[in-house]
Amino acid sequence: MKTSPVAVVLALLAVLVLGTAFASPALAHDTLKSSTPAKGAKVEGLKQVKLTFSATVRFPNVVVHTKDNAAHQDGKPVVDGPVVIQKLKDDLPPGEYVIAYRVVSSDGHPIEGEIPFTLVGQESPSPSESASVVPAESATLTATAAPAPVAQAQDQSETSGGGVPGWAWLVVGGLLGVGIGLFFSMRKKKQP
Repeated sequence: MKTSPVAVVLALLAVLVLGTAFASPALAHDTLKSSTPAKGAKVEGLKQVKLTFSATVRFPNVVVHTKDNAAHQDGKPVVDGPVVIQKLKDDLPPGEYVIAYRVVSSDGHPIEGEIPFTLVGQESPSPSESASVVPAESATLTATAAPAPVAQAQDQSETSGGGVPGWAWLVVGGLLGVGIGLFFSMRKKKQP
């Protein structure tokens, strides 16, 4: 049985195209979609931080710290699919903070990064204001002030890696070697 070299090359190309078509979704790693507080946000008060990823994550590690590395998280983070929530200690002092996170994405790839924000705190009332009576309506508005809006931009300091994994290169190299071997073994040999 004779096989044309063109047929071998076409078969090899078909295998490569189909192999990369099915491998493409596996190469796209999960990312951080948003955070509360957002990167660079200034917030008045904060009870928890919330990180939302593009897919379900596992094994979260979230640390909220100041420049002197004093940690301010309370307990372990809670995972609900792609959302990670970390409760914070009560009465955080005003200052600059960083949310440092590390999770394992749905494809087993670690995702980590840092989100800086500033806690400005609430202004303390002057002695004359504290003696005055605050109407119930304005007290309700003050108590329900929302923290920072959710950021829709991906954290730039995120180190999610990228590129083609090593096993994919091995598969492509092996297929290429088999194709070249078939090409040379199937060539028509000249008769003397």
